Amino acid sequence: MLTVDFTRFPLAAGDRVLDLGCGAGRHAFECYRRGARVVALDQNGEEIREVAKWFAAMKEAGEAPAGATATAMEGDALNLPFPDDSFDVVIISEVMEHIPDDKGVLAEMVRVLKPGGRIAVTVPRYGPEKICWALSDEYHEVEGGHIRIYKADELLGRMREAGLKPYGTHHAHALHAPYWWLKCAFGVDNDKALPVRAYHKLLVWDIMKKPLATKVAEQLLNPVVGKSFVAYATKPHLPKSDAKSEAKSDAKSEAKSDAKSDA
Repeated sequence: MLTVDFTRFPLAAGDRVLDLGCGAGRHAFECYRRGARVVALDQNGEEIREVAKWFAAMKEAGEAPAGATATAMEGDALNLPFPDDSFDVVIISEVMEHIPDDKGVLAEMVRVLKPGGRIAVTVPRYGPEKICWALSDEYHEVEGGHIRIYKADELLGRMREAGLKPYGTHHAHALHAPYWWLKCAFGVDNDKALPVRAYHKLLVWDIMKKPLATKVAEQLLNPVVGKSFVAYATKPHLPKSDAKSEAKSDAKSEAKSDAKSDA
């Protein structure tokens, strides 16, 4: 079940992709299938080990084209172990609502993204998420749980402040919003409640069978109750004047460093 829409977020074979906070790896797997060079990073070591196993299984089954690569690794979103301008594409899906220093995460993503590169950010949508919070404290007052609810303008504003240029948004997973409302109403960990079980069966059937009726229904409902808000942006190239001044600054720093080492 993908939240990022790859018809709106084009991915080229050979693109270097960072799936930040990859979780179970759904977006990383899709990028790998599309021929990208993927790094799936998460702080949860157990999930990363599972993602690595799936990458290996996909390679063995021939699900990824020649040239595609996939790496799963543990890491800290606030201290990414990559040089500046390392990735063509960064995806961060349903992660930022968990992290106190979301501005710091955005800054790190912009740092490792190449100029001209693309980024996709997804978070729970304000309206459906507010209902979940109202129905259940257990839904969000847990270790590692959701600590904020983003309004669309707020998230886009933070992306702009970080130096990104948003170019598109949409909502996703309308059929999943009622499921989480039921979960919150009957108990987040209470999977035995009949309404929760029945709705879960519907979602599994929809994912497995992909019927046209539910596809159309979700497309119609996404603008109203889509569970996720998705924003796409690019990292602009530096203007030529800024690029020249930055190059001069780097040259001066290198010259000073060389002079000190000669001394």
